[in-house]
Amino acid sequence: MAIITYEHQFRVRYKDTDQMGIMHHSNYIVLYEMARTEWLRDMGLTYAEIERRGIMSPIIEVQSKYLYPAFYDEVLTVKVFMDEMPMARLIIGAEVYNPDGKLINKGSVTLGFMHAYTRRPCRAPEWFIEKLTEYINSHQE
Repeated sequence: MAIITYEHQFRVRYKDTDQMGIMHHSNYIVLYEMARTEWLRDMGLTYAEIERRGIMSPIIEVQSKYLYPAFYDEVLTVKVFMDEMPMARLIIGAEVYNPDGKLINKGSVTLGFMHAYTRRPCRAPEWFIEKLTEYINSHQE
């Protein structure tokens, strides 16, 4: 069960489709990033702020499973969620739904934490955990 979820909407643009009018598979990973970035912004953080604090978050792994196609001009809902608090890694799940609410794609992105200057792996910074905990507590029903 997810600790927290966040939803972001995206309209499939013409440039994102192939000749058949179907969204190209590579764009799903872009959707994951867009939703993840907006979730962080909603939490009160941006990647720029995280990096100013000396932490980078490289992607370690991406998984994506394609269930049904998305088509030009559809408005998709991308739901990102976190099932466990991060330690050395932050795992963000993702689900993409079409306008009818049908799950068309699911996946996950695993990010690490790394000191920006030394480029050495580290644990999730305490200030990040505190911010995340505040956000989770403020969004529980």
